[in-house]
Amino acid sequence: MPAYSAKNKKFCRSKCHQNFKMKRNPRKLKWTKAFRKAVGKELTVDSTLTLAARRNIPVRYNRDLVSTTLKAMQRVSEIRAKRERVFYKQRMAGNKERQRTANAKLVAENEHLLPKIRASERMTEQLEEPLEELLELPAQKQKLAKKVKLRQLVGGGIEHEMDVD
Repeated sequence: MPAYSAKNKKFCRSKCHQNFKMKRNPRKLKWTKAFRKAVGKELTVDSTLTLAARRNIPVRYNRDLVSTTLKAMQRVSEIRAKRERVFYKQRMAGNKERQRTANAKLVAENEHLLPKIRASERMTEQLEEPLEELLELPAQKQKLAKKVKLRQLVGGGIEHEMDVD
């Protein structure tokens, strides 16, 4: 929204200007900085924010001052980025658990829509069947090897050594 300085208002974009003219409250518009700060989605009280404030005091050029200022600005931006990451992690801390409970609730409510056997279980069954058949083949060969057909000889004796295929 606007950067106020007495009666002159400077807006970052025309969208902000239009909303201001329509007398909309920036704390109620979700896309504004004012809303994010009011709801607690952004850091509001942080010493690094005050360092970034614009100062309209002319200072005589000094090479050492400029180099130290640039180093300080880099360090402040690093600190701010680190604090924002920590702030975000704290804000999002309970989201995974909330999402899990919401997912479990959704599944429980719509269980009638789910198939009786899950696709993953069906896949494992389909993969296990060929494995079982492969494991059974050597056992069947052993059984077949043990089956011996007895054969009667014309002279009245019995021959034992004929295997059945």
